[in-house]
Amino acid sequence: MNPDGDAPPAAGVSIPRTDGYEKVTGAAEYAADVRPPGRWLWAKVLRSPLPHARIVRIDVTRARAQPGVHAVLTGADVAGHLLGRRIKDAPVLAHDVVRFVGDPVAAVAADDEETAERAAALIDVTYEELPAVYDPLEAMGPGAPFVHPGVAAYEGLPHPLDGPTNRFVRNEWGVGDVDAGLAAADVVVENTFTTAQMHQAYMEPNSCLVALDDEERVQVWASSKIPHAAKSHAAYGIGIPPERIRLLPVTIGGDFGAKGQARYVPLCYFLAEASGRAVRMVSDYTEEFMAANPRHPAVLRVRTGVMRDGTIVAHEADIVFDSGAYAGFLPGGFLPGARAATGPYRIPNARITASHVYTNNVPRGYMRGPGRVQAVFSIESQMDCVAEAIGMDPLELRAKNLVRDGDATGVGDRFHHVRGVETLEAAAAAADYGARKAPHVGRGIALTKQEAGGGIAHASVTLGPDGSVVLSTPIFEQGSGTYTLLRQVVAEALGLAPERVRVEVWDTDAVENDTGISGDRGTRLGTQAAHGASEAAEREVYKLAAELLGWPEERLRVAGDDVVRDDTGERHPWASLLSRTGQPAVGTADIEDEVDSGLTAFTVQIAEVSVDVETGRVRLLRLTSAHDTGRIMNPQGHQGQIDGGVVQGVGYGMMEELHSENGRVSDLSFADYKVPTIADIPELTTVLLEPGTGFGPLNVKSIGETANGPTAAAIANAVFDAVGVRVRDLPVTAERVRQALEASTASRS
Repeated sequence: MNPDGDAPPAAGVSIPRTDGYEKVTGAAEYAADVRPPGRWLWAKVLRSPLPHARIVRIDVTRARAQPGVHAVLTGADVAGHLLGRRIKDAPVLAHDVVRFVGDPVAAVAADDEETAERAAALIDVTYEELPAVYDPLEAMGPGAPFVHPGVAAYEGLPHPLDGPTNRFVRNEWGVGDVDAGLAAADVVVENTFTTAQMHQAYMEPNSCLVALDDEERVQVWASSKIPHAAKSHAAYGIGIPPERIRLLPVTIGGDFGAKGQARYVPLCYFLAEASGRAVRMVSDYTEEFMAANPRHPAVLRVRTGVMRDGTIVAHEADIVFDSGAYAGFLPGGFLPGARAATGPYRIPNARITASHVYTNNVPRGYMRGPGRVQAVFSIESQMDCVAEAIGMDPLELRAKNLVRDGDATGVGDRFHHVRGVETLEAAAAAADYGARKAPHVGRGIALTKQEAGGGIAHASVTLGPDGSVVLSTPIFEQGSGTYTLLRQVVAEALGLAPERVRVEVWDTDAVENDTGISGDRGTRLGTQAAHGASEAAEREVYKLAAELLGWPEERLRVAGDDVVRDDTGERHPWASLLSRTGQPAVGTADIEDEVDSGLTAFTVQIAEVSVDVETGRVRLLRLTSAHDTGRIMNPQGHQGQIDGGVVQGVGYGMMEELHSENGRVSDLSFADYKVPTIADIPELTTVLLEPGTGFGPLNVKSIGETANGPTAAAIANAVFDAVGVRVRDLPVTAERVRQALEASTASRS
């Protein structure tokens, strides 16, 4: 690595997005834009109108007779083909039984989208309606109808099941003796919190194109950010070896956790096989709201034991996640973020139980901070309730109980280089936490920590005889700026300007496996791979300089366009050396970084709100975020992740809720599903504690999944501080605040 090239520093500065020009000019190619050779077809799906029913009869005669229709499939044509990122429980097309409103029942491939849609509407289906269950607590109760009577036989269950049940996963984490801790506490505080179903609201709907070539390879263009995992999932659903599938890179128009799978690739494959043509499918937003995989709603029952001096001695959280009709969209079969339900606090006696339950609702999946955001809302709301119960300031209670270096959390995790208290203090100072407030104005604190995911990453850097520099990566970027970041890493290592580095994206044939960028992995893993590949390319140049110039390898470094001899100061253009051989210098890096590193990033947020006590309307006046970070490679991109996360947190906390009644989603467009606009965003203040200790030689930490975690709880806590009522159910709407105010008034009269 060399910082002494002619170019100014490439890392630690804001540069334009690598993909920005293509996106704003319309040149970026999304899956829906790809035009394969030859004629291709459009696919449309017929979906169930009922939440739970037996399919008695399907008649596709009228659909097949339509001009321009080339293939019609039902569940009988693909029986036995199941999908699932871990738990294989979702049929490619429903066969015998439908389990939610929107379950795919049949599919059509036709010359154009309109013909496919008309033909799908002509398919006649006779159903026998079955008892359904929509509440996860009722689904676990006696007498509830089983959504999947055969669940015990499913492949991929995290834990074996004895027989039919709607609770397909139950996890437990903890330390110590919770019952003894609660018994010894001076005060025990109990609460139940609920969180809502939230859609990821990405701009690009799910889309894919599948083409079968003459060599029996399956060429796939799909809006999936983890292509190697998607390839594996699709291969299982189709029933072919993964090596027959090749995912090619396309631009992805947003993700937020929802596009880690390839749900419709197998269906398009079977339609392509039946028709002999490539098949494209693009969901519309009615389908996205009705049948995608939104954030899990949850019921979180908590008990906390605390001493009068503020020492927390016990905490128990019982969480029930409504997973909807299928579990196949959960990468590990459950939400590991539920472990955050004890927060980053020293708690000697703790227990978390997390149940994932089938219902006849839309299947749920991952969304930014899966399971963690729900858990953080419960523990951070509960911390304020505990502070109120013992008469302590919420900030003081948190500072007293936050983990320090070597302390164990309530799930037994230990961390080093911990800066939780420092982050808390920085947020309080920036937010003027102790300043006097106007009537009905309140401030609320919430915080979280996040460990970036580990895994496998690859990269190569090629230095050409013509002076070119190419970074090759298997990452399919979903809009977070990863290519820009990796470009800066390579430029910094070589002492070049970032614009000298061209990014080339590999398809899935290039490397056997790559974890991708889910779970905050882009910064942790991707930068290490890019940096390692840069150093490997430099070493190839050193070998060549030793061979052609007689220079000692151990005395050399690359500085911009030159290889430099440190002991004499001599310089020689590396492109000139490469041109003498006619071959590029290629460096590769294969990174495998353990998941449990002992490093974590902290985020503390303080919301300031005003509440109209007549209407219950909450105005968010100011939101302050403090972040314990590693080295910041691109300040603009880093701040963009923070601001975007805060905006999503505001939506989760104040307005976003995918409503459904008897399994039917009623918010089927953005006219009905409300997301924050610029009018809803207050003054945003960011405080960065840099540099902290981070991952790899670049000392970096992730930011994507911490920024949205505490926001909802900070808002709810601020409402309590403003008017003295606690809203325990998300989102914190004017109606809920008004109801809480009315209930408070009634209880005092």
